[in-house]
Amino acid sequence: MIETHESPVFDLHQGAIPLLISMPHVGTLIPPDVAAAMTDIAVHVDDCDWHLDRLYQSALRQGASILRPFHARYVIDLNRPPDSANLYPGQDTTGLLPVDTFAREALYREGQEPDAAEQLRRRDLYWQPYHRALAAELARLRGRHGKVLLWEAHSIRSRVPRFFDGQLPDFNFGTVDGASAVDGLAEALVASVEAEGRYSAVANGRFKGGYITRQYGRPDQGVHALQLELAQRTYMQETRPYAYDEGKARQLVPLVEDLLQTALALI
Repeated sequence: MIETHESPVFDLHQGAIPLLISMPHVGTLIPPDVAAAMTDIAVHVDDCDWHLDRLYQSALRQGASILRPFHARYVIDLNRPPDSANLYPGQDTTGLLPVDTFAREALYREGQEPDAAEQLRRRDLYWQPYHRALAAELARLRGRHGKVLLWEAHSIRSRVPRFFDGQLPDFNFGTVDGASAVDGLAEALVASVEAEGRYSAVANGRFKGGYITRQYGRPDQGVHALQLELAQRTYMQETRPYAYDEGKARQLVPLVEDLLQTALALI
């Protein structure tokens, strides 16, 4: 039986199988106090991981736990370290409190960028509750099953020149080069995608796993963490209004379901 717990900043659906799907970038809300300092571009939340809660609905029905924030990554990025350290040294990325979009458009009006005090305020208000809930749910599931799979669900436009050249593969699996999950997990999922035949895939390419994958993945302790960065072209329109594509999603969802089951069988 699924139990739902809701706070002011997230909701958590607690399932019965050893699977927690975290969606740290699915939120779209920007509170009025933050929006007051922002440019008009922010309201579009262009860099949202759109529609993932809809895409993973079948996992919820099958007993997975799902954790979703309400607020946009423009408010705070839940998949960044609390000190905003760059997880990809030498490569461009956005921080804990992003100040520009993926297209390098300013998110704040001149002189109104968040200061250190504002960073601490948002970290306490949004980041800490999400991570407390994530850690507690992992502990609950591991306590019940002896092991747990943390599936970090993400998506991104297939072309973002700021972060990578050319077109991104459809499925981008990251296990921090094997450190966050059982050996060979990402490679096995790539093989499953390639066997299905309609999509491209890569293991530990440009997206090896963000803060959550790196922080919580402890395979020696029974917690296996994997990030999937899906190219949005596989299930939606990549330009505004970012519409969900029923036809594409209907083709994609069975493969995602199979990948989740494959991963659970391997941990």
